[in-house]
Formats: sequence, C-alpha cells, structure tokens
Amino acid sequence: MSYTALYRKFRPARFADVKGQDHIVTTLKNQLRANRIGHAYLFTGTRGTGKTTIAKIFAKMVNCENPTEDGPCGECRICKAIAAGASMNVIEIDAASNNGVDNIREIVEEVSYSPAEGKYKVYIIDEVHMLSIGAFNALLKTLEEPPSYVIFILATTEVHKLPITILSRCQRYDFKRISIDTITERLKELTQAEQVQVEEKALRYIAKTADGSMRDALSLLDQCIAFHLGKELTYDMVLDVLGAVDTEVFSRLLRNVLATDVTGCINLLEEIVMQGRELTQFVTDFTWYLRNLLLVQSSDNLEDVIDMSSDNLARLKEEAGMADTAGIIRYIHVFSELAGQIRYASQKRILVEIALIKLCKPQMEESNEAVLERLRQVEDKVENGVVVAADIYGGIPAGSAPVQKESPKLPKAVPEDIREIVNKWPGIVGSAENPLKQYLKHVSLSLGSDDSLLLVISDPQTEDYFMQYPENRKQLEELLAEYSGKEVKVDLKTVENKQEFEQNYVDLSKVIHMEIEEEEE
Repeated sequence: MSYTALYRKFRPARFADVKGQDHIVTTLKNQLRANRIGHAYLFTGTRGTGKTTIAKIFAKMVNCENPTEDGPCGECRICKAIAAGASMNVIEIDAASNNGVDNIREIVEEVSYSPAEGKYKVYIIDEVHMLSIGAFNALLKTLEEPPSYVIFILATTEVHKLPITILSRCQRYDFKRISIDTITERLKELTQAEQVQVEEKALRYIAKTADGSMRDALSLLDQCIAFHLGKELTYDMVLDVLGAVDTEVFSRLLRNVLATDVTGCINLLEEIVMQGRELTQFVTDFTWYLRNLLLVQSSDNLEDVIDMSSDNLARLKEEAGMADTAGIIRYIHVFSELAGQIRYASQKRILVEIALIKLCKPQMEESNEAVLERLRQVEDKVENGVVVAADIYGGIPAGSAPVQKESPKLPKAVPEDIREIVNKWPGIVGSAENPLKQYLKHVSLSLGSDDSLLLVISDPQTEDYFMQYPENRKQLEELLAEYSGKEVKVDLKTVENKQEFEQNYVDLSKVIHMEIEEEEE
C-alpha cells in the first residue's frame, strides 16, 4: 500500500479531534443537538485551519445513522460512503477549477432532486472566492432559498473577494490561526502514534514556522521525518531541513549591527548562505527576533508572549539594554520592507546585504528614524571623547562650504484633485494590495507637464514593475480614482537616485505640507 501523508492520515474524523476551533465546533454541535441546521454556511480563515475538515464532519453528522455527541459514528453505511468519496449526498467542488456559470448551473439543476439516501444533500464549495461574477449570480437565488434537504458550505481564504449578496445569505464562521502550544501538543500526539522520537524544541519550531496552520505543521513534520528517517529528530536537524537559522546567529548579527560592524555582518551572512539557509525565511525570522527584542525592552514579564528558552531570553534581555527603542523600530521597518521585496527578487543575497548595510549606516537613509539613529551615534562618540569631523546630515567635512543646489521651479498652482491625492497618499499606499503596496513605497510624487500626477521612480525593481507591465499602472489609476472620485492620469519618470529627483523635480508632498502649515499659522 502506498504511503499516506500525515495531514491526510490524521485528518480529524470527529468534532472531538478538531484542535483550536472550539468556538465553531461548539456552535455547530449545539445547532445539531437543537435541530436548528442552517441552509448556508460560510467558513473563512487562513489555510490549514480546518475549514474543509469541519465541513466534511458536519456533512457526515447530518446524514449519520448513529450520530454521537463527539461526531459521526464512522461505522454506518453512509459515513463509510462519505469517507470514501462515493456518496451522492456530499458533493465537494473546487471553485478554483470549476468557476464558470455552467458549473454552477449544473448544481442548481441537481438541487431539485432529493437525496437518494440520508436526510441532506451537502454541497461543499472550496475556494469559493474564485467563482466568476456570473457564477455568483447563478448561485444567488438557490443559495437564498434552497430546498429543505440541501445545505451549502462555502469555504474561502479570501472572504473580502465575495460579493455582499453572497455574504448576507450565509452564516459566517471565522476560523482562527491555531496557537503554537495547540499545534505542538497535536504534533506530540501524532509522533507518539507513529513511534517517532522527536525533541520538543524541534516540534515547537515546526509549530512556529507553520504560522497557525495545522496542515502546514504536519507537512513540515512529514518532510523532516523523511529526511532523517529512523533517527531521533532534533532541533538542529529541523533547522537543516527547513533552511532556518538558529537564534544564536541572530544574536551575533544584532551585536554586529549595534557595533556598526559591516564586515562582521557580511561575513555572518556568508556563513548563513554557505550553510544553505533560505534567505526569505532568514529575513522573516530575524524580523521576529527584533520584535521580541522590542517587547522585552517595552515591558517585563513577557515570557509567556515570547516563545523562547530561558537562556535565549536572558541573552535577549542583555541585548535590550544595549539598543534604544527608536533604533530597534528602524531595524524592524527596514527588514519588514525587505520581506516584501525579497519574495520577488532574483538576487536575494544582494538585497539582504544592502539592508544590513542600512542598519549599520543610517546616513544612507533620509527617514526621521535614521536621522535619530545618526544623532544617537554622534552622542555616543562625543560621550566617549571621539571628535566628530563630519556633519551627520550629509557627511560634509567640518569647515567646508556646502554645495549650493539650484532648486527646481515651484508650480504656480497644484490642481485640487492632485492635492487631495498627495494629502491622502499614506492612506492610499496603506490600502493597496501587495505587491503594489510595497512598490508604491519607492516612488516620489511630483507634477507632470500637463498637470498630471507624476510618479518619479529611483528603484530598478519598481521601474520594471510599472514600466514592463502596464496593467500595474492601470491598477494604481483605479485605486486613485476610488479615493478621489475622479479619473486620474498617472505619468512615470525614472531617475538614478533620490538626489537627482530633488535637483530636477518638485516634491509635492513637501510643497503641500508647507502650504498646510502656513494656513494653520
């Protein structure tokens, strides 16, 4: 017999086996007990949290010949037929591949026929947000008033894509991300059942990496067991298989950053790369390490919130006294921005190296956080008796005359709709979906020759995103139209760097900000 993956082998068959979704299980059990069964349910939540599993258990329960308090009996003829996928009463549809009007019309026609056996026909439509508009419209009337023997269960990971007309016809159940403790306990049960020796520290890391998804956790565990078959699965083995980095490495890296040791950071990154670690995972994990550092610095008694051993926590508390809060927040911002870029990058290592240099050299940035970091560094040098021979804002040697730049001519007037967009720009960027959201962070706003909105780009990846794919510019124009209520034309220009933008273009965000301040005075 062929091997069965762990997440399939140990898929819950009863409500009692479902972990981490007690609020949903209790509600459904109460409905079944009181015979208050709805006609349409919407299960929404992140992947691997039990949406389809609970839908199948519920479908068995309403048809089971001998149901119990904990779930279907699993032994009657109908339960066995549903488990084998041979029941005509439970129809499972993948909307990702059956998303057309004709597919839904077939369902609508079938609904008129009563079940051949059992009480209910249950339609489980997975990834329902993938249905076309026409398919949703075809489903509407049947979803609102189905025959008494029909139950619809819609499952989706992206509930915001569903029309409001569908949402209003369903009982909605939101599935939570499963906690690390719950996943760890479940993994411990399964490894004991499989007679596999595993360190608890290894299980906790797998549970943390799964990010609230039980299915992802079981798949990762399956992968790790297969790689080290017949051996005790240790924490270091799990790190090897998943391409992850030990917490001790993050501590060394942070201390190099605090010491502004660029060479040390790059050498440590070289070690990580040569060990075959996955850089995307490294960026995510280091961001979490910085988050933990910020929590330790902000409050005491956070041992329950931070999932870390006592030794690592002691080291983290020591580092919390070495760094200031503003600096840590800047590090988190730099690496959070990097996490959005690195997924689509071909040269991931170079992006990580640039980010590490930014952490060590705040003079490369112009943000308020970077300026504060540079001030802190100068204060530290002065306190230690080091003579500061350069201006922290530009690196100009003391005593030398600054180079006078000719500022670009200010526009006589900025159109009202452009002014409104510039004022709302932070909110517009915040509401955009990824990856558009990440790329909008790398553009500057100016005014085109025909009073259009001009986006000036100094980042090569952002340039490719908008220049090579016109649909991305169209998506931005649609987003701007939603905010302004008008059609907004967007022009694009590219520059080599921020300095070229400042020399040749008017920064609308600064101009409009100055006008607002003058009006307030």
